[in-house]
Amino acid sequence: MTRCILTKTVFFDAAHHLFQGPEDHIYRRLHGHSFQLDVSIMDEPGSDSKWVKDFAELAAAIEDVRKLLDHSYLNEIEGLEVSTLENICAWVAQKLLPRLPNLKKVAVSRPTLGERCEMEVC
Repeated sequence: MTRCILTKTVFFDAAHHLFQGPEDHIYRRLHGHSFQLDVSIMDEPGSDSKWVKDFAELAAAIEDVRKLLDHSYLNEIEGLEVSTLENICAWVAQKLLPRLPNLKKVAVSRPTLGERCEMEVC
């Protein structure tokens, strides 16, 4: 049987600041972004259902995480005190793994800036 990868995309807006760089670096100031979150799971389709997972179930698992991030100050969320794209990916993966054991990849991007981080989950 062939394994399939399903991806669900959601969006959220949030503010943050970064500590990296010189004292006068623009990233140190409070600023916000519109983020795109892509979550991918991988498995074989079920013999009866012919699908890997109901997209509604996948969306529900992701929505709980999206609500935590949307319109928040990321630096105030436990585990996101350093809110780089890399750290946001790792944080999202940690939150989703209990509900999505077949999680394959998490990607967080800032589409208006053309920036994206992808993290494969082992």
